[in-house]
Amino acid sequence: MTTCKYYHTLSDSQVECQLCPHHCHIANGRTGICHSRRNHDGVLVSEVYGRPCSLAIDPIEKKPLYHFHPGTTCLSLACTGCNFRCLNCQNHEISQVSPAEAGHYDLTPEQVVSLALEHRCPGIAYTYTEPLTYLEYITDTARLACEAGLWNILVTAGYVCQQPLRDLLPFLDAANIDLKAFSDDIYHQVCGGHLQPVLDTIMAMHDAGVWIELTNLIIPGVNDDMLMIRQMCQWIASRGLADNPLHFSRFFPRYKMLDVPPTPIRTLQEAKQIALEEGLKYVYLGNV
Repeated sequence: MTTCKYYHTLSDSQVECQLCPHHCHIANGRTGICHSRRNHDGVLVSEVYGRPCSLAIDPIEKKPLYHFHPGTTCLSLACTGCNFRCLNCQNHEISQVSPAEAGHYDLTPEQVVSLALEHRCPGIAYTYTEPLTYLEYITDTARLACEAGLWNILVTAGYVCQQPLRDLLPFLDAANIDLKAFSDDIYHQVCGGHLQPVLDTIMAMHDAGVWIELTNLIIPGVNDDMLMIRQMCQWIASRGLADNPLHFSRFFPRYKMLDVPPTPIRTLQEAKQIALEEGLKYVYLGNV
């Protein structure tokens, strides 16, 4: 266990986690929404620091990042946990469980960097689950990766408080951010969160010079309203992100949305046309 950086102590041995906008109040012995940050006798600790549950070497396009060093590979790393509860979660076997329910490797930040160098991966991707829930591990690893000349890539839903994000940004080179919908109601009902903190994350990364690509998974009957998609594209263009790729991704039934059909291809094509009409220059269709 490693002591977390972002929290403060409350009365009755409770702590308030200050990593993400949930601001979980956590009783002694319990975890926050993410399952990976536990109150241990009034001290908030990370139960996944140095304990990745998944490792792989991926093409960078799988993140997806199409305009950041295409044709290269990255060492992909994930720990258990997520601060969203998406009903359609694609990786719920590792994102929606406690660390005790998944196997893990024991890898210090130094060992992660050595592994990337050993396998000639020019970058490390923090991905698959929600890497911001183990931000201390990422920050320590990313700092060493920078010193070794490696890129740091974040694949995230972007639900984080601004101060922790600012601590990570100096070491971050690229990110794919999952913009799940342009509706706070949908974020609340489907993901258990809110939209504005995600928009704040996008702009903070953009302002810091991090290369950004956005993904919007279109789910039939949930976020496939074309007016909302147009409003999302207008927001993207108006924030100086017209040159940053937008990936519209096809939904397939998963987790708690097994009764929802796959996204029709024509829906994705219509969304792409709207994005192009609103001035976005690079629009891609994924999972097709």
